Amino acid sequence: MNRTDRLYALVEELRAFAPRTRTARQLADRFEVSVRTVERDLNSLLQAGVPIYATPGPGGGYSLDKSHTLPPVNFTPEEATALAVALSRPGASPFADSLRSAVRKVVGVMPAQEAEAARRLAGRVRLFAHASDTRASTDAVIEEAVLGSLVVEIEYQDRNDTPTTREVEPLGLVGSAEAWYLAGYCRLRKDERAFKLDRIVSARLTGERAEDRGDPTLDVPHALRRVTLLE
Repeated sequence: MNRTDRLYALVEELRAFAPRTRTARQLADRFEVSVRTVERDLNSLLQAGVPIYATPGPGGGYSLDKSHTLPPVNFTPEEATALAVALSRPGASPFADSLRSAVRKVVGVMPAQEAEAARRLAGRVRLFAHASDTRASTDAVIEEAVLGSLVVEIEYQDRNDTPTTREVEPLGLVGSAEAWYLAGYCRLRKDERAFKLDRIVSARLTGERAEDRGDPTLDVPHALRRVTLLE
């Protein structure tokens, strides 16, 4: 994780635990860096105007201003557990790191009694190991390309293991529990293509903004259902 990503992740970590505190040692262990590095990062965030507060003494630590956190959420233990189970296998899913962060945020703002009940309930659920538990190293770059509408250069191996290098204008992500694809306009083929994420060997953002080509019009045998936040 580079420093910019770590600074953002530090804020999200404090936001997830607010109004509770996190010590510099806990944060260092969380991001696998030294305590001194964490303290430098926190100081940089403070200078940038992030409302982080330090509580000295035993039981103290760093916390984020309550006004920058979620208000109390009326999730039942069953709802919180269902959310955790649904997001427990995000490896193959888009925005997997954000999925994990979402669960921490929800549990972090639940009343203590309900949060503890949710933890106990979740502890009774087990999942079989699956190949999708492993997250591909290129996924984060693909997600950033889709989110920012940025042209991405990929090295791709097709089903015959033939490698090609392509520039792709991302149109979206398409998939299911079994596989996910980057849908985009392939400049090499001059047409829309779907690239299976686990066949993308490497990915690099070019820094170029992608043209707005609308929704993907892929010819697939199954109907595509649009994801919506409210149903």
